[in-house]
Amino acid sequence: MLNQFFGTGTVLYSPHVSGWEEAVDRVTRPLLSLGTIRDEYVEAIKTAIRSPGGTYIDLGYKIALAHARPEMGVLKTSLSVLHVAQSFLLADSPEHPISTMFCLAAESNERHLELMKELALLLSDAKWREQLESVSSEEELRCVFTGEEEES
Repeated sequence: MLNQFFGTGTVLYSPHVSGWEEAVDRVTRPLLSLGTIRDEYVEAIKTAIRSPGGTYIDLGYKIALAHARPEMGVLKTSLSVLHVAQSFLLADSPEHPISTMFCLAAESNERHLELMKELALLLSDAKWREQLESVSSEEELRCVFTGEEEES
């Protein structure tokens, strides 16, 4: 189900980012380009992370889910993901190293819950998490989500 929300150019890989703010900028950029979110949505995510308790988006396993309320600038339900080889610290907190950041933009609370449920299913799969942590390219990352073999 998640695949239908990944638009063109929304699966990203990078060897590293300078920090969590760059990660948010990079993971939201494709959704801005596709017109599924507005700039206010990006700022709402950053504000939430900067706020006390902002590390709540850390889902464990070095995975974070950047999101905000639909009324903060979601135009269409969409999803993007950024995986980095070198972890960064969420909210500059050593207790929260992150190597994969999703951006979830849902038009409604119901859609938000549906997508969260789908992500939870993936995150509960140890084999999937192992594959995710070992990717080293956008193509490999895309294959982790589609379940397809990488083309040689």
